[in-house]
Amino acid sequence: MLPTDAVPHTDPVEPAGRIQLTDPVTLAGRTAPSRVLFGPHETNLGRRRSLSDRHVAYYRRRATGGAGLIVTETASVAADDWPYERAPLAADCLDGWRAVADACRPYGTLVLAGLGHAGGQGSSAYSQAVLRAPSRVADVVSRELPAELEHAELGTLVQDFAAAARLAADAGLDGVEIDAGQHSLLRQFLSGLTNLRSDDHGTDRSRLLREVLTAVRAAIGPGRVLGLRLCCDELAPWAGITPEQGAELAAGLAPSVDYLVVVRGSAMNLSATRPDGHTPPGFNLELCRTVRTAVAGAAPVALQGSVVETGQAQWALDDGAADLVEMTRAQIAEPDLVALLRAGHPERIRPCVLCNQRCRVRDNRNPIVSCIGEPASGHETEDQPVPGRDARPRDVLVVGAGPAGLEAARVLALRGHTVELAEQAAEPGGALRTAGALPGRERLALLADWLTAETRRLGVTLRTGVRLGSAQLDAARAAGRDVLLATGSVPGPHGFDLLGGIVVRPAELTADPTARSLPPGPVLVFDPIGDAVGVAVAELLAAAGRPTAIVTQDQVVGTQLALTGDLATANTRLQQAGVTLYKRRTVLELHDGHAVLEDVVTGRKEHVECTVLIDCGHRLPEQSLHRDHPGLPAAGDCVAPRTVHQAVLEGRRAALRLAAASEGAHR
Repeated sequence: MLPTDAVPHTDPVEPAGRIQLTDPVTLAGRTAPSRVLFGPHETNLGRRRSLSDRHVAYYRRRATGGAGLIVTETASVAADDWPYERAPLAADCLDGWRAVADACRPYGTLVLAGLGHAGGQGSSAYSQAVLRAPSRVADVVSRELPAELEHAELGTLVQDFAAAARLAADAGLDGVEIDAGQHSLLRQFLSGLTNLRSDDHGTDRSRLLREVLTAVRAAIGPGRVLGLRLCCDELAPWAGITPEQGAELAAGLAPSVDYLVVVRGSAMNLSATRPDGHTPPGFNLELCRTVRTAVAGAAPVALQGSVVETGQAQWALDDGAADLVEMTRAQIAEPDLVALLRAGHPERIRPCVLCNQRCRVRDNRNPIVSCIGEPASGHETEDQPVPGRDARPRDVLVVGAGPAGLEAARVLALRGHTVELAEQAAEPGGALRTAGALPGRERLALLADWLTAETRRLGVTLRTGVRLGSAQLDAARAAGRDVLLATGSVPGPHGFDLLGGIVVRPAELTADPTARSLPPGPVLVFDPIGDAVGVAVAELLAAAGRPTAIVTQDQVVGTQLALTGDLATANTRLQQAGVTLYKRRTVLELHDGHAVLEDVVTGRKEHVECTVLIDCGHRLPEQSLHRDHPGLPAAGDCVAPRTVHQAVLEGRRAALRLAAASEGAHR
């Protein structure tokens, strides 16, 4: 078997009769144009608890790109189930479902309604009602104690699923997908972790799910698709669903459904449900294969789990691990994934970097789903570069080939402008290259590679190792060229008194990942920001065999990683690697051989031995050219150092504004 992270994008030889990802598949008599699913996920695109015009545009965009099946954001079947503020409610989704179906129908995509109930994994914050669950078992995340569902309430719950499915059919959808996955009440009934009942729904834990499937099938009829998202491994073998139990369960349920999506995880391990780049793509391959073998053809089986490479997805079909492949994050990153693959251009597919920075949106800020590499995702009703070329092409010089400069050059070239991209470093990519050299963030370099390849494909002149000064900019402008600055950032001042010792910045370290150039002895990582950088730097040093400690003023290391789902696992990795954690502390002074730390709560000071300090503090805009040319458009870190997403978004917007200004000047 090929390792999951080593499967090529495409195979050089295609055997006769080989099933392609781009081939159609028939489910319940309805034909999907490809075997690629766009699965249900939180979007925060809703208006109150209904699907909005933003949902419609979002799903239409994936349909135009060739998605075979689209499962809309999971809608609660009962009003008292309100797991997050903008969670859809089936009773409020009729018009939205109908609009999505109408929008996707011209492209042949099958559209299904995701239906579920969060049970004890929900929240009472919005419903102001007690949570309902199989048993009185507090949720391990929220610690909220639910009420136990009474027998009569179970009958009502089954009717709620049936009513929601009937509504989806009335809306003209092609079917429904029932959620018995990681965040669902139905999984909670299947699991010994949460179902401690002694009645017939406890002695037979799959009974409720079977009742729901039977009622839903009756509600939608045989001519519509009934899918099931089933947790087949809770990663809690002491009491939860094991792969062996999951396979047996799937085999018993498969004859009742038209397809089955195999997932893993539970409330015990939320980071496993949508992991970041620390987990290899396609992590569910063997679990899916086990389930498909057990199902023995009773229903098509879909592979799910960070499948972001088309080569890996195709190999899963070839090797008999799956019949369909869910590629949700991959299609957030590249809506045209299937269309580009069908056209024979897999190299043009924008990569998903598995960072979770913009597509994981279930938090109290209610951010809109998006992607760091494709910021138009989730914003299809706005900020869309209009296809086509501008009537009057311009000659544009973009200074800086980091993510902002590369994206600006790409968009300008797409619109027919002549573009020169000048970069002082030896290779393009900027901060993406630095970040991509850190553990668990290697896929960020793929985005730099893609942006570079696209600019070259579009005819951009890329010059590296070139540092432009004010004189060159003046000459370019005098020659009638437009200039756009994307010069990135520089290290900010140290947040401590430097009285001796050696200070290194992360960019210097990633150029020497073995840390051989550092003097021997313990290393102290100062992380006043709490994002992925400090944690990854500490991991890099520990892996190189260096005695490593990390300092943060927060109660937990890497506090910003809560937004991407990596907080708990990051702290686990650090401790397993032997990294010493200095929490609630800041660095006051650095001396030869030691640093002085201060407890931010008590003010107590202590000396910590170190020969080198890695300063992961804030950076500042690089504005040497902007100071001499304050009127020039600028984008990315040279405006204010932030994230890759902001850099790409601002590079795109700056390019579009420049193009629009050029057009206006010629009218």
